[in-house]
Amino acid sequence: MTGTSGAAQGRTAARRKRVPRQVREQQIIDVAVRVFAKRGYHAASVDEIAELAGISKPMVYLYLESKEGLFLACLRREADRLVVAFQEAARGAGAAPELRLYAGLSAFFAFVAEHRDSWVVLHRQASELTETIAGAVAEARRAVMAEVAGLVRDGISDSGQGGRLGAEDADFVAHALVGAADSLTDWMERNPGQGSDGMALRLMNMVWVGMRDVLDGGAWLPEA
Repeated sequence: MTGTSGAAQGRTAARRKRVPRQVREQQIIDVAVRVFAKRGYHAASVDEIAELAGISKPMVYLYLESKEGLFLACLRREADRLVVAFQEAARGAGAAPELRLYAGLSAFFAFVAEHRDSWVVLHRQASELTETIAGAVAEARRAVMAEVAGLVRDGISDSGQGGRLGAEDADFVAHALVGAADSLTDWMERNPGQGSDGMALRLMNMVWVGMRDVLDGGAWLPEA
């Protein structure tokens, strides 16, 4: 009787310890982001990730199929988080396009500062890997670019310059802003006292002030 009771208790305890697949997958990704950021894609070990996640190596493959699949899951989740952080900050900043852009850029720099492992995976490692991974990076970048370009188009429209400046100009400015923000994350790491708001303010003053002059009809041309 005691043995039967003990077996039943063991089965009950096992059921309690079962974690829903979605939760377990996120736990694996949490660990994998840290390991990939620390060791790099090639040196990272699925064995280490499994051990730190408290599961077996076959279980990692069951959930995410391969090391590349695991890295892609990390990349896509963190890219989605970054895009959502930008979107939510921009949408909560009022009607003026420049205020929404400033808020979005500040959220971008805050994400990089607060989720350094995520940014290492997104920014420093992914572009050097397989074509599939590079494609996922490009997709994430396009999502951020679309948000920025939309805000720039709104700025052009609000200025009344929609007849003189168009989608190509907005796309150009979006690429300049996103490229600058990407490269400035390394500068921010070397100058930690700046803060995300300070970084966004500096970038706005470098780019948006010039953009405002263009919207007012100004242009620079080299002397003949």
